[in-house]
Amino acid sequence: MSKDAAALERPKARLQDVLAGLAAAGEITRLRLLCLLAEAELTVTELVAILGQSQPRVSRHLKLLAEAGLAERRREGAWAFFRLGESGAGVALARDIVGRIDSADPVVAGDRARLEMTREARRRQAAAYFAQIAEDWDHVRALHAPEERVEAALAEMIGDKPIRSLLDLGAGTGRMLDLFAPLAQRAVGVDQSPAMLALARSHIDQIGLRNVQLRQGDIYAPPVERNAFDLVIIHQVLHFLDDPGRALIEAARALRPGGRLLVVDFAAHEEEFLREAFAHRRLGFSAEEIETFLTEAGLDIVETRAIPPSAGEAGKLTVAIWLAKDPRVVADAPPQAVREIA
Repeated sequence: MSKDAAALERPKARLQDVLAGLAAAGEITRLRLLCLLAEAELTVTELVAILGQSQPRVSRHLKLLAEAGLAERRREGAWAFFRLGESGAGVALARDIVGRIDSADPVVAGDRARLEMTREARRRQAAAYFAQIAEDWDHVRALHAPEERVEAALAEMIGDKPIRSLLDLGAGTGRMLDLFAPLAQRAVGVDQSPAMLALARSHIDQIGLRNVQLRQGDIYAPPVERNAFDLVIIHQVLHFLDDPGRALIEAARALRPGGRLLVVDFAAHEEEFLREAFAHRRLGFSAEEIETFLTEAGLDIVETRAIPPSAGEAGKLTVAIWLAKDPRVVADAPPQAVREIA
């Protein structure tokens, strides 16, 4: 895409909105905040440590940036994370401003160095938590077909079709985002567990994915826009749920017309110990069961695959994959996506 074409696609803003945005950005601390929020989601506590300023002062600056539409605030349990917003003329203005600042500027470079220290602290915290659960995690992984074969099948089913917006429901440690967010312009991961989100955030920071936003939320009421995502992934989540059909209905609502839903879970099995040891509510799913759920959610089945254990791996579980599609065409789309933020 040419620079002229890209400029034409930038959202337009009213004169007073541009003035408000420029006024909000026109202060040294707020410019520093915009540079940091363009790099990562950060809490007030983290920003206070990076900037070396008081919490009330940083909070006041963040409030002004959010009111002007240059930044977004996301609640995650008792914490609130800030980052540049996802859409709108204010966000375009913020990115234009950040893009004009010399990354070698001593103040900006110093902030970035302290940001890297914050990221390293996150990584250490995530590593400590994962060390506690690693034995159980590895035990479950050892029960099913190798991850490499499953992930290769997922990549093949998703293909190379352009993805504007990707949603991972039940993001866990962020593995699906790691694999597929690089294919998307924008990616959102939702998980109910703050601990899992901390692992995912650390991992995403480490590999440098800047197009990913993480949100804490319930899979039955995901804090995302309706009619907004080209691809929704639910990977190894449904067997923990008491109402998987309801989760698939909510996932379908997030799809834009023609969007695709990819569901990955265990095929039906008899490993009863998984209920007690690992809180599995369901012992996998039959193909008919998931296909009924998807049909009831208003989706068309496109493809199904089963990844069984390799020869010599008796007793391991088969991983099943279902790809479904929203049957609507683009002309059926609502005039504007309805935001449903919890």
